[in-house]
Order: sequence, then structure tokens, then C-alpha cells
Amino acid sequence: MVRTLTQAAAWVDDVGLALLFPKDDVVLPSLWEQVNGSAASNWAVRGEAGEFVHWTEEMAFLWGAKDDLPAQGLVCVGKHVARVATCVAPRLVPALVAAREPYEPEGVEAEIVAAITRDGPLTGPELRDAVGAAKKDVDKSVATLHRRLVLTNSHLVEQDGPWGAIAHDLLRRKWGVRKRLPARDAARRELATVFLAAAGEVTAADLSPLGWRRKEAAAVLDEIAESREGEGFRIWARR
Repeated sequence: MVRTLTQAAAWVDDVGLALLFPKDDVVLPSLWEQVNGSAASNWAVRGEAGEFVHWTEEMAFLWGAKDDLPAQGLVCVGKHVARVATCVAPRLVPALVAAREPYEPEGVEAEIVAAITRDGPLTGPELRDAVGAAKKDVDKSVATLHRRLVLTNSHLVEQDGPWGAIAHDLLRRKWGVRKRLPARDAARRELATVFLAAAGEVTAADLSPLGWRRKEAAAVLDEIAESREGEGFRIWARR
């Protein structure tokens, strides 16, 4: 069971890639399951009327860890895979970037990138002030830039109210990704191997959280695994 940031970082480094919380259609493991001992969603302690009292001990730890891990340079965290919060081992960040299609931000996205490049990590409210855009437009742009591996979580900034705000940084700057990346084919093989190791066997659709088309995923899997026919689809298993 994971109980400290050091243990969480070591586990993520071992698996390479994990979700923060489990998602039914994604074969990757989740940090929540390692902290909680299962995928059960017992996140809160509630009163007799069902009202929220406080987080469970496990959820309280994970809620802080998701911000402390990137802040301390231990784990890359952001909405980078399957459009949900993802934990990426620093050693795997270059491969994740290399495997994605190049992306050139435009409009509000480009303004956000320019502001963070100039001023350093910025929160949502700070970005709205910097680019003069509405909250919905900034939030949508930030989500896209996370998915495209342009931005990532940097650290939590305390503010008025019960919740802090996440500061976003350029992913390549935050994690020291060099201009010269691994070869794209090698990077894709490495990521497909991570999925295979997590699940034991996968279909081409199981790699869709990486943003790959099924034909592309099948070609990569053919290079690293043996396949068999399922009920109308192919299944690849570790050699």
C-alpha cells in the first residue's frame, strides 16, 4: 500500500504510466487503487443524513499527493492520457511527447503558451487576466494543451477559499525534455509495452487513450507482441 510521496513516486516509476483514479474503459492501473487498496469509491466520511464530513484518510493523502508529486519533481501529473488526470514517470515523459503528433497552438491557446513562456507557471485566474479570455475558453484551452502535452501541472497555489489553484507550466520546461526526442516509432513501442505490462493482453482499442488510431495501434502491437483472433477483433499478449 502506498502511504508516502516517496512510495507513490517509486510505484509510478515502476509502472511508467497510471491514472490518478480508475476509469472503466482504460486498462492502466491507478494510484488511487495503490493508496486505497481497491478501486472502491469510499472517498468520504459522511454523516447520518449523508452529508459530507471529511475525506477518508486515503483520499486526503491522494488529494494532496496529486499536487505535491509534480511540485517536488517526483511525478509528472496532468490530463495527458484519456482526458483525465494521469501520473507519468519522469523517465517516460520524453517518449510520451515523441509519440504524439506535433501540435501548434492557435488563438487563445497560443496566447496562454506565450504568457506561461514569458511569466512562468500560471493558474487559471492568472491566465484569464493575462490573456483577457473568459473562464470557459481558458479552461477548454488548458485542457487541450494538457492533452497535446504542451502544458502540465506545476504546483498548487493557495488562494482565498477552501481550494487552491493549480499552476500550469510548459511540460517540456517543467520536466527538462530536450529538443532532441526519441524516435517516434521507438517511443510508441515503449508506450505500447507499458499498456501490455499493465493489462497482460490488449486490443488496439485499448491504446486509444494515447490518441492513436486503431490501425496505428495494431501496427505497433504487431512489432512487440503476439496476437490471436477474438470475437471479431484481435488480442495481443506479452511474449
